[in-house]
Formats: sequence, C-alpha cells, structure tokens
Amino acid sequence: MNSGDSSLIDAVFYNHTPCDGWTNNTEGAIYHLGNTILFLGYMGGSGAYGALYIFSFLAPAFLCLALWGWLTVCGLDVFIWNLLLMLQCLAQVCHLIFRLMRDGLANEEFSALYTAVYLPLDVPVQVFKEITGAGENKVLSLAVEETYAVEGKTPIDQLSFLLSGRIRVSLEGQFLHYIFPHQFLDSPEWESLRPAEEGNFQVTLTAETDCRYISWRRRRLYLLLSKDRYIARLFSVMLGSDIADKLYSLNDKLFAKSGVRLDIRLPSLYHVLAPSPQGSEGGSASSPPRGSLGDPTVVKVDPAPSNQGSGTRNPQPDQGKSPNPKPPHQHWPSDTEMPSEDDPPGRFPPRYQRGRAPLAPNDTPKL
Repeated sequence: MNSGDSSLIDAVFYNHTPCDGWTNNTEGAIYHLGNTILFLGYMGGSGAYGALYIFSFLAPAFLCLALWGWLTVCGLDVFIWNLLLMLQCLAQVCHLIFRLMRDGLANEEFSALYTAVYLPLDVPVQVFKEITGAGENKVLSLAVEETYAVEGKTPIDQLSFLLSGRIRVSLEGQFLHYIFPHQFLDSPEWESLRPAEEGNFQVTLTAETDCRYISWRRRRLYLLLSKDRYIARLFSVMLGSDIADKLYSLNDKLFAKSGVRLDIRLPSLYHVLAPSPQGSEGGSASSPPRGSLGDPTVVKVDPAPSNQGSGTRNPQPDQGKSPNPKPPHQHWPSDTEMPSEDDPPGRFPPRYQRGRAPLAPNDTPKL
C-alpha cells in the first residue's frame, strides 16, 4: 500500500471533522417517502418481471430524492445524481416492457399451453410463436354436443389441438375413447394421409363440454414443417406420442369373454377383434384355449383348404376309415395383413387403420 492510499484512508476514518451533535430535525416527508419506495423496490425477485418490478419502484424513489435535494438540501449535486438515477431506471423499464411485448404470447391460453406442453420440451418462445402463427393465433370454440367431425362426411383438411374441455370419439354411435386437454383431436387422420392425398374422417368427434382448441390448416402446416426441420421433429414426436396414447386408451374397452384384459400390442388381437362367423351362429364354437385355461390370445380360425381350385382331390375321407382331422392352426397376421379401409368395421376401429405406427420411446428423435 502506497502513501497516497494510506492518507486517503486516514482522511476518511480519522481526520474527518467530528460531528458536534446529532440533530433532532428530520429531513422532511419527501426524503422518507423516497427511501420507503426504495426499500420496497429492492424486495423484487429475479427474471424479467422481477427486474421490471424493481426498476418501476426505483424510478419514483429517485425522483423523490431528487426533489428532496432540490427543495430541502438545496444541493445541486444531490439533485443531479438522483435525477440521473431516475432517468436510468425509466430507460430500464421501457426496455423491459419492449422485450416482454416482443417475446410475450398473444393471450393467457397460449401462455398456459406453452408452460404446460412446450416449455418442458425446451422449445424457445420464438419457435412457439411460429407454430401458433401458422394457426393465425386464433383459439376456436366448440359448444356442448357440437360436432367437430362427422364420420364419412368431414374432410381431413386440418390438425387441431385441444386446450380445454373433453371430446368424445365414437364410431357408428359406439363410444371409442375420450380426447382430453393437451391432446390432438385428429392425429390419426393426419398421419393416415400423405400431403397430396385427401380423405374423410372415419369417426365422429363430439364435444361433451365447452371446448377450446387451436387449429392449423393442412397446407399451411405442411409448408411450415417443410421449411423448419426443428418444428417438423417436434410435431413428429408429439403426434407419435399422441397416437400411442389413443391406442393404449382402447385397452379399457377390450376384454376377452373370460374377463382378462387384452393388450393391443399382442399380435393375436387382430383376430380377437374379428367377428367369429361360428360364434355368431352357434355361440359356442370357439376352440379351447392353448396352454393354460383362460388364455385370451387364442381364437379359433377355420382353416381354409390350400387348393380350392383343384377338382382331382376328394375332400371326403374313404369309407370305413376314420379321418385324421387337422388341428386348427393359428393364423398370425403379417404386416401386409393389417386392417385396411375395406376391412369390416368390427376388426379394428378404422380411425387407426391407415395411420403409420407411432414412435417407440427409443426411436424418439432428439430435439
């Protein structure tokens, strides 16, 4: 430490003029008001809103102190310093308001949607605004018992996302499942068609309560997905997860006759859902279960002759000989035998017939 620093410390702590006595006079109401506001201002939190709170209180506090320096102390330096501090706080307030307006969302529903769905995925606000902008930043409504789509009539020309309410999905008057908030209304229909294809809904969607949703036109959303790869990945993950949730929700309606709950991942479910022609006539023509009793994954399938067109083979056994009946075989569906549009509606809900398989958890692309 040099001699100059030592002399400065001595002047501050030791060589200053001592106070003759404490005065009982107060500095006036303006001074105390300014310090009170200053005290309240420093109680603000962090973040943009916390900074806005702090600077909003500091500006009037420094204004009061500037008036105190001008009117009571009559000190030009006190007045100028507090005036400069007040102007600096006002500039910070204007900057924060501008930034919040630029980065903010259109309304409270969009803000709640971002917080609940997109923020956990670390989606930036600007990307979210591009997504909602593709839907024209509009929130649409459905009244109670109003239909969003009618099977066989409503064209598949948009993709919608439910914000609030509950929607019932039915096929020919039979209930399939519900759609709850923060789920897509028509994700299976969206995935079932390519951009150049057209089609109609195969189910009916009816609002059970007052519903609010956002919607994107098919062509406009495809343009956005083709332009931004990040948004395309985001929609791929969300749509795949949504379709998987809808498929698993059908488990609540699928039961074997023995009361055992079925799993839609079992390959034999395709034939469990298929109507049994013998069961409809006799009611008890099903084959006994394989393995343990009550196995819901086995359904009798009548074996078809492999050579129906051949007239040389006698299908009747020789007289006097007991025939050797062939054991009924299991026919497991391959990928080419999955339900199609021409299959009867009893096999599988047509809402999920043409859609591509949902993403597995391990196949989820990284955003």
